[in-house]
Amino acid sequence: MAKIIGGIGTSHIPAIGIAMDKGLEGTPYWKDFFSGYVPVRKWLHSENPEIAIVFYNDHGLEMFLDKKPTFAIGAAPQYHNADEGWGIKPIPPVTGETELSWHIINELVEHDFDPLVCQEMNVDHGLTVPLSLMYPGHNYQQIKVIPVCINCERHPMPKPSRCYALGQAIGRAVASFGGDQKVVVLGTGGLSHQLDGERAGFLNTEFDYECLDKIVTDPEALTRYSNEDLVEIAGAQGVELNMWLAMRGCLLGEVCEQFRSLVAPISNTAAGLQLLVNR
Repeated sequence: MAKIIGGIGTSHIPAIGIAMDKGLEGTPYWKDFFSGYVPVRKWLHSENPEIAIVFYNDHGLEMFLDKKPTFAIGAAPQYHNADEGWGIKPIPPVTGETELSWHIINELVEHDFDPLVCQEMNVDHGLTVPLSLMYPGHNYQQIKVIPVCINCERHPMPKPSRCYALGQAIGRAVASFGGDQKVVVLGTGGLSHQLDGERAGFLNTEFDYECLDKIVTDPEALTRYSNEDLVEIAGAQGVELNMWLAMRGCLLGEVCEQFRSLVAPISNTAAGLQLLVNR
C-alpha cells in the first residue's frame, strides 16, 4: 500500500519567493529563516518521496470571493503558477498526480466529504513557495503533487476540527491505495499573523509554540478552537493553522518530531517550520 512517511508544516509567505529569486537567503534578515530548511531538505533527499499532498489556501487567484469552495482538490496532470504579483520571475509548472488523487476523491465522497474537484487549476504562492523551499532551484518537478485547497479567506470557513477530520480521511485513503509509493504531506501557511486592519502586524508567539507542541502530542486539543478563537488569539490570518491540522490528521500513527523552527517576524508573520516523521 502507499505510505505517508511524514508531514511538514511550513510558511508560504510570498516574500520568500522574492528572497530566493534575488539570492537573499544569507542576508541578516533571512539567514535564520532559511537555515531552518537545511535539515528538512536533507530528510527529503534521504527519503525521496514520490508524491506530495499539499494543503494550502488560494489567495483569490483561482478561487475568488464570488466562488469560494470550502475544500478543493486537484486532479490535473500539471499546475501552473499564476501568482498575484510580487515580481517573481516565471517558475516551472508543478507536476500533478492523478491516479492517487482520484482515489482520494472517491474515498472522500464515500466518507461524507464533498470537495470541489479541479481537473484544471492555477496555483499561487500558497503552493509554490513551500515546494520551492523544499526543492531549491525550483527542482520540484520530480515530485508529483496533489493540491488540497482549504478556504481560509471567506466566512464561513471550515472549522479546525473539520480540517483535521479531512486530513484523517485523506490519510486513510492513502493507506488503502495499492502500490508502494512514499508520500509526504505539507501543511502550509501561518502561524500567527494579521496583515490588515487595526491589528496589522499582530503576532502571538506564545500561542505559536503551543501549536508546535500540541501538533505533535495532542492535535485534537487544537481542534477545540473555533475559527473565531483563532482570529482573536492568532490574528485574522491565524486560521491558516487549519492547513497544519489537516497535515497532522493525515499522520494516523504515532509521530516523532525531528525538527522545528519559529522565526518571527518574517514579513509580518510568525514563520513556523516543523518536520514530523510518521512511525
